[in-house]
Amino acid sequence: MGFRQAAVLSSVCFFLGVLFICMNVDYRVLFTPLTEDVVRDGLEFYTTFFHSPPAIKALMHAIMGVGIIGLVGKLVRMDEGAKWFDGSSLAAYIFALSVYLSVGLPASRTIATPVEGVDTREDQIEALRLLSAGNTIVIALLGGVLFLQAGEEYARRTEAKELARLAELDKKDRSATATSAAGENKKDQ
Repeated sequence: MGFRQAAVLSSVCFFLGVLFICMNVDYRVLFTPLTEDVVRDGLEFYTTFFHSPPAIKALMHAIMGVGIIGLVGKLVRMDEGAKWFDGSSLAAYIFALSVYLSVGLPASRTIATPVEGVDTREDQIEALRLLSAGNTIVIALLGGVLFLQAGEEYARRTEAKELARLAELDKKDRSATATSAAGENKKDQ
């Protein structure tokens, strides 16, 4: 595994870790009855998450960039594996970032800092449900990136084994041809 693949895997695993922490709240919002306790816990959790220090937000966004740079760097090789596995991984990663930017951030903003007179309690609850669903979609997409990266590594190893086996067969075939040619030369003399 090279540096570029390590950059991709580390950034994806970092965000999966963050999202699995959020899944403690998201699961209750999406898959259990929506009681006042569930709503209160969700609103408090995401308000705290939204008001985290700027350094933490900067770190998260920098790690997002590391993942994109790693995937684009892997795609530059443009061999068969890079075209299919890394291209698909890049598409899934960018789609996950798009869901984060278009659903996650606005919903977090509605939850944490509702606009007075515009955002009602029902709007906050709906934003909480949207954010939970968006996080679940992002988890599935990032899991797909991990699956594609593992598939690429498996394909490369399988290809290397097959090439080594073919080289060994070719070497045996050449030595058998050379042996039979040497045997015929001795008969001719």
